[in-house]
Amino acid sequence: MPAMSSPPGLCSWTVVGCSIRLLQLLSTGVASSLVASMGTQRVGVDNWFMFFWCFCYIVTLLIIIVEYCSNLWSHFSFHWYNFPINYACYAALFCFSTSIISATTYVPFLPQGPTRNHAITATAFSCIAAVAYGTEFFWTWVGHRPRRIITYVHTVHGLLKLLENFVACIIFAFISNTSLYQHQLALVWCVAVYSTCFILGTLAILLGLVYCDNWLPIRFPVSQLGLTLFSILLYISALVLWPLYQFNEELGGQSQRSSDMTCRDEFTTYVCNWDQRLAVAVLTAINLLLYVADLVIASCLVSERLHPRTPDSLYLWRYYVV
Repeated sequence: MPAMSSPPGLCSWTVVGCSIRLLQLLSTGVASSLVASMGTQRVGVDNWFMFFWCFCYIVTLLIIIVEYCSNLWSHFSFHWYNFPINYACYAALFCFSTSIISATTYVPFLPQGPTRNHAITATAFSCIAAVAYGTEFFWTWVGHRPRRIITYVHTVHGLLKLLENFVACIIFAFISNTSLYQHQLALVWCVAVYSTCFILGTLAILLGLVYCDNWLPIRFPVSQLGLTLFSILLYISALVLWPLYQFNEELGGQSQRSSDMTCRDEFTTYVCNWDQRLAVAVLTAINLLLYVADLVIASCLVSERLHPRTPDSLYLWRYYVV
């Protein structure tokens, strides 16, 4: 597919646009640095937070470089505009979720001192980053909407894929505590399910950034339908096995919160194991519902492709923008 011209990026619009990008770099850089400075006092979830913030920092820096060197657009086989707006939406959700998780399940359990102060400051900068990325997403979307530029994130299907991966990332934050699942093979299978579906969802989003019907062996809507159906089957197994082996005492689980020693430890520095198990079970059910909704949307796309009621050009418009 030939290189496509790209609309100007956020930084090339106004000085305010560049200021938003610089604010994103500053907030994610400070947040990750503060967590890194905690050293050996970090717990598993801290490492996930630091990974999210470092990832956002690096990708934002790359976007700034590409938009500063405008001739680099010609090397991409897709609308460059697609990537920053999808990334901004992802980053806003990631930073917002890490802020909420940190403020509600981590910071309250820390003792007074430098570690707690660093965690509070990092959470505050994460909130600033979430606002900055959200502002970029809204500004870019509204700014280019009248120009009828194709973007995957405008579709219901694209938003569902984004939400599925977002929920999976929150699950990863909770299962960073490996003691939750290492003792049971069935629970290890559940972790493999979450990882596999996340990879498949990421692949679907990457394919959605490029109009790939011309070079995929299977039509894009059909491939999406197959991946979504496969993910649903995997999530059904996880929804059954995770609560069964975590809360059934006959299978080594703990049915009551009071039976978990970590929930009675007054000096715990993070939400207790039983609460983490419950959170993963709830998030698994939520993500399964998102996949079911995604399957319905994908089925409609395949049905319209097989029995089109509109010209191909109008179908392409409806697929990407509606």
